[in-house]
Amino acid sequence: MNLYEAISKHIEWKVKFMSTILKQETMDTETISKDNCCELGKWLHEDGKAQFENLASYAICLDKHATFHIEAGKIAAKVNEKKFNDAEAMLNVGQPYTTSSNNLNLAIKNLEKEANQNNKGKSGI
Repeated sequence: MNLYEAISKHIEWKVKFMSTILKQETMDTETISKDNCCELGKWLHEDGKAQFENLASYAICLDKHATFHIEAGKIAAKVNEKKFNDAEAMLNVGQPYTTSSNNLNLAIKNLEKEANQNNKGKSGI
């Protein structure tokens, strides 16, 4: 699993939201709200769990990832309610979505760091 790619994909959600808001389209709120549907989520719940569930950073990453998807789902719900201004405001700095995104990025980096420290001489993540 390339965790830096996972960070990029989660950062791209802001662009997806902005595009959807501008086009006034709808989103799949149910899937967006789940933390086990994206590539990172599948990995965290399967292979990542098998390899790293004993690491403190794994549990934190799992929690921060779930929180991110909950917040993303709230934005998608606003979009689907056609409350586009509200959805856009939820993307601003200091809002729960951006805070959860930043927390997730840090958690992913910490997981990779801890995993690599514990796997010296072996292949890490």
